[in-house]
Amino acid sequence: MQNRTEFDVLIIGGSYAGLSAAMALGRSLRNVLILDSGKPCNRQTPHSHNFLTQDGETPAAIAQKAREQVLAYPTVSFQSEKAIKASGQNKAFEVITDTGNSYTGSKLLFATGVADKMPPIKGFAESWGISALHCPYCHGYEVHHQPLGILADGDMAFEFVKLILNWSPNLTLLTNGKSNLKPEQRQVLQQHGVSLVEKEVHELVHQKGYLQQVEFSDGSSLPLTALFARLPFTQHCPIPEQLGCELTEAGLLKIDGFQQTSVLGIYAAGDATSPMRAVSNSVASGTFAGAALNKALIEERFK
Repeated sequence: MQNRTEFDVLIIGGSYAGLSAAMALGRSLRNVLILDSGKPCNRQTPHSHNFLTQDGETPAAIAQKAREQVLAYPTVSFQSEKAIKASGQNKAFEVITDTGNSYTGSKLLFATGVADKMPPIKGFAESWGISALHCPYCHGYEVHHQPLGILADGDMAFEFVKLILNWSPNLTLLTNGKSNLKPEQRQVLQQHGVSLVEKEVHELVHQKGYLQQVEFSDGSSLPLTALFARLPFTQHCPIPEQLGCELTEAGLLKIDGFQQTSVLGIYAAGDATSPMRAVSNSVASGTFAGAALNKALIEERFK
């Protein structure tokens, strides 16, 4: 091992939730280390929206400014290292990184986000976060009243259509094969002018991630400005599960009202814990997690 240092809190994941928690802890005079692998889920997204004072800014610029402000607190440190293993229990955790360094801390906070599973559709991964989108609150305004698509099927597709229709009446539901929609759902979609295409999607034709048209396996195509999709995902970091942290039915880290997981001393914040994947939500949950961690440390040591 190259290095061994002890901290009050080890934060795994240095994007918005992790940095926000670190600021709360730094302002509480806690000795904190942030470990970050440098692969946020929104790294392809050109602009971040729906976050006061930062609307339209690039995700990277927001994160860079946040790091500068957080690291102005002398008790907060940042290392560009990937956590690969963790062990221990409350008050005595150890994290080992890909550089061979070892760090110990009283508490762990996972702000590691999720990893989306890309469908096997040519051009989809390259367009994800640019014109293949998951959140209308983050990106819907920029494409409102334009030709939009939804890639989904069944009940989830029906609910998604109701949501996206608020942004554009020019909407097409792509079920990527024969639909599982109920007859009454089909009727409602027709009443609202939503087109239904049950062809297999072959490719998203795009220019640098910006969608031009969807091509189907039969050779036909459909011009679209953006395509909304709800993708399956896994936890970006497997360590919480390896430590025994429980997941919800949706695959998110299960937390209590104070951001603590099912394992004493291990906390979580951000996209790993919430279906509301937005910068503002991650910042809020990180701030709360930092305060909860500080309170836990106080309760344990004030005896």
